[in-house]
Amino acid sequence: MAAPAVPVESSEAEETVPARKSKKKLFIIAGALVVLLGGGGAGAWFFMHGAHDTKEKAAEPAKPPVYLPLETFTVNLQGGEQYLQTDITLQVADPAQVESIKVHMPRVRSRLLTLLSSKQADELITPDDKKKLAQEILAQIKLPFDPNGKPQQVDDVLFTTFVIQ
Repeated sequence: MAAPAVPVESSEAEETVPARKSKKKLFIIAGALVVLLGGGGAGAWFFMHGAHDTKEKAAEPAKPPVYLPLETFTVNLQGGEQYLQTDITLQVADPAQVESIKVHMPRVRSRLLTLLSSKQADELITPDDKKKLAQEILAQIKLPFDPNGKPQQVDDVLFTTFVIQ
């Protein structure tokens, strides 16, 4: 007779066969790595292309500003006791704008003389007052010269002298 089989204890069987680990954790880690690597790759691509665009823009030489100095303006201010003498220089978009403004210079001067002579001395004292006046001058100069014309491309109004007496 054969020897009876000895049953193996269940605890010994569990030790010899490794327990199955959950693959859920592995999939989560792998997914997170894919997302991180994809995001890093996309970020690197945008960074490299953004740097390339910046280099191209830096390679283009900056256009020098175009200035148009106007003749001196001398006007009586409101109240009649004081006057303003100022030199104004316009910064324009390009030389074509200079020519357009020069052709219409009598209209430009008339607009500015009317504006300047409507001011009182106490409205022109502070730097903020002068900035406001520059904006008003800019608005007057940008107005089209012809009824259906385009506005002038004037970027800035600069005071080169400004005397109130």
